[in-house]
Amino acid sequence: MLKEIFHKLFDVTTIKFVIVGIINTLFGYGIGLICLNLLHLNFWVSTVANYFFGSVLSYFLNKHYTFRYKGGDAKVVWRYVLEIAACYIISHGIAKPLCGLLLASYSASLRDNVAMVVGLVFFAATNYFGQKFYVFRSKPGKEADK
Repeated sequence: MLKEIFHKLFDVTTIKFVIVGIINTLFGYGIGLICLNLLHLNFWVSTVANYFFGSVLSYFLNKHYTFRYKGGDAKVVWRYVLEIAACYIISHGIAKPLCGLLLASYSASLRDNVAMVVGLVFFAATNYFGQKFYVFRSKPGKEADK
């Protein structure tokens, strides 16, 4: 029973999601770091830029490559936007204050940079399950072509 649950949660899409995540993270996180450190925008603007641009790339890669989703675009786009927003709010809503607390004696710049990384880890975990079971879920009785 545990083996079945594990295989339902982690399958070939997990590996594909990680590959897409690496590409999308390098792209989005690079934009976020440029915004934070070169353009001197604040933490929230920088992370929103990171996730906005990374999420646009991620949507197309995960829809077509990871989950091979064949469903209509309008509903899936709205589910995707809601899921990304929820993951962002949860992950960075935890990471920013947590890093502020744990790294209180360090500079605000260091705290914000570490919070971006910690938020990224929380985001990746929640985002995978959100996309797999909510955004790009297969309709009952119709297994996606993986």
